Amino acid sequence: MKIMEAYLYEHLEDEKVRCNLCDHRCLIKAGKRGICAVRENRDGSLETLVYGKLIAQHVDPIEKKPLFHVLPGSLSYSIATVGCNFKCRFCQNADIAQLPADRKGMILGDPFRPEDVVSAAERADCRSIAYTYTEPTVFFEFAYDTAKLAHEKGILNVFVTNGYMTSEALHMIHPYLDAANVDLKAFNDDFYKEQCGAKRKHVMETLKLMKSLGVFVEVTTLLIPGLNDNKGELQGLASFIADSLGPETPWHISRFHPTYKLTDRPPTPAESIDQARRIGLEAGLRYVYSGNLPGDEGENTICYNCGQNLIERWGYRISKNVIRDGKCPECDAGIDGVGFIVGQEEGQAHNGV
Repeated sequence: MKIMEAYLYEHLEDEKVRCNLCDHRCLIKAGKRGICAVRENRDGSLETLVYGKLIAQHVDPIEKKPLFHVLPGSLSYSIATVGCNFKCRFCQNADIAQLPADRKGMILGDPFRPEDVVSAAERADCRSIAYTYTEPTVFFEFAYDTAKLAHEKGILNVFVTNGYMTSEALHMIHPYLDAANVDLKAFNDDFYKEQCGAKRKHVMETLKLMKSLGVFVEVTTLLIPGLNDNKGELQGLASFIADSLGPETPWHISRFHPTYKLTDRPPTPAESIDQARRIGLEAGLRYVYSGNLPGDEGENTICYNCGQNLIERWGYRISKNVIRDGKCPECDAGIDGVGFIVGQEEGQAHNGV
């Protein structure tokens, strides 16, 4: 694929440019790249180096994103390029997300067109396309062009994102963006600065804007011992979700495993995940989930009104779904989400809506 001019930037004097795609708003001199390492100023024109260069393409359960309230049990065609606008020391996909930054600007990927991705999703019977694994904001141009085509075909589009896109970018993509899982990595500014190289306030602004634009949002927090698992901090985070995004917003609390540049911390104890779940439920959230703990009862969807066990999961597999017409069969409470199926007998897995 040829190098393509980037979206959302402005020309400045002396061939400098200002990238307005993410909230770093990088000022980039000629011949240099932004923080993401995949957008380069070439003689005063900002170019994306990853358009159509996919480093990953997989068919995944939608639950893997994790999205538990979007077409549960369906498949999602998942794509990524290299690059990221964060520098998370605990990055689980650092081999591709941090490849350009760690390997002197190296760009790898196989050539794909937007129509190739949509056709592949159709052939694999995927109900959605997920822009995931790395940060979709850094391959925004390709994601945008693909999302428009997918939308025309009735295929949903979902972002798995750190939430650092600008309001301009979100306003541009939102007509084609159906849902997002956004990492709210912590509820303290020092964590974002020291562990991610970013600012928390921009993520919170994105979350609120997504909700106001009608994008269905689920939130994920990776709980890291000693860094973001303070009880008071978790109470603040849960209250922000409940009060600013709404109690219908699912919150996934995932277990940390040592990786990349953060190997001096132990895996998250299951007790810490359970405590965080209780905090979320006490804050009034309807759906709070355990992540990276297969078999934990916190993977299940429980009716917030009557306590009925509605969806049972083991990892990414659904073994039971009794939701009918988007409602609890016991008390008729509406279950929040996108595309719940009309019932599913106990013991059956399902692969679509």
